[in-house]
Amino acid sequence: MSETDSIIKDKLKAMAEGGDNRRHPHNLQGVLRLAVEAGAAGDGQAPSVPMSEERKEWLRGALAEISKGQLNEVEQMKRCLAVLQKDGMNTKECEGEEGQRDEEEEDERETALEILSEFCENLDNARDLMVLGGLQLCVSHCVGHVQSGVRWRAAQLLATCAQNMPEVQLHLLAIDALPKLLRLTDSDPHPTVRVKALYAVSCLVREQEAGLRAFVSQDGFSVLMRGMQSEDERLRTKSAFLLLNLLSAHPEQKGTVLSMGMAEQLVSVLRSPHSSFHEHVLGALCCLVEDCPQGLKDCRSSYLGLDELLKHRARDLQGREECQEELDFCKQLRATCFQGQQTDDNGMDR
Repeated sequence: MSETDSIIKDKLKAMAEGGDNRRHPHNLQGVLRLAVEAGAAGDGQAPSVPMSEERKEWLRGALAEISKGQLNEVEQMKRCLAVLQKDGMNTKECEGEEGQRDEEEEDERETALEILSEFCENLDNARDLMVLGGLQLCVSHCVGHVQSGVRWRAAQLLATCAQNMPEVQLHLLAIDALPKLLRLTDSDPHPTVRVKALYAVSCLVREQEAGLRAFVSQDGFSVLMRGMQSEDERLRTKSAFLLLNLLSAHPEQKGTVLSMGMAEQLVSVLRSPHSSFHEHVLGALCCLVEDCPQGLKDCRSSYLGLDELLKHRARDLQGREECQEELDFCKQLRATCFQGQQTDDNGMDR
């Protein structure tokens, strides 16, 4: 193989493995054009004559060799779906049959979901899984499965496929994945299921207008509120972070959450034993009072005692480098809400 051919083949391999940041060609003509460019770069000059038929044939063979991996992955995904399909009726409604399940079959289901999640880190595979009906199968048969290991792995798979993929996000919204994921987040008895389900919810609603509308209509903010009050640290943290993200990106939702009593709920969360996720809670409160008279009014209510709470919290955080952002939110929130009302706080309002 010539040096130029080696460069071309390496370029095709990098493209197949996702190492080329440009838009991938979707047909042989596009691949040949890419190969010509790579060959020209390797020769140090622009091509001056059309590519010979022999050259094209070699490139076809190189592309076929590189594509085997992708084709094999599709076949493996089909096998994984077959494993999940044969268990399609074993949902939570069939809890009485749980004791009859074979442990080996349970491992197969969980392994199939793990393999699919790994494959679907590749966006092309995520799209292929959607076309194969895999996402529909996952939503209809796996997220409500009696085995918690299947439920959380199914949620993980949906999250993996949905992130940064508007086409997949809209498909999942159309097949009603969001309400099922919200129910898991809100009430599943297994903490890992709740955390993974919230991750999938986040992948469906962040930077996705249709997803946010569905989230609001299904009372998603209440789910986040309850998540911040849960006993699981991971769920509290992810709930607070998603709330902060949504309020920062969509200030028009402030009225919605304030009408639910969110300011009071967030202050109540701050009164719980100190935790790192309080940084996100304070950030959400800062969002609620920024350019929002109702948010200011709610936070200034004397019965909340927010001023004193912030004063004591800032004192506790002083000098702790790992808490600097939380301290900054404390100062920002207190300055916005109470600056000018009191000045006996050792200059903190200045």
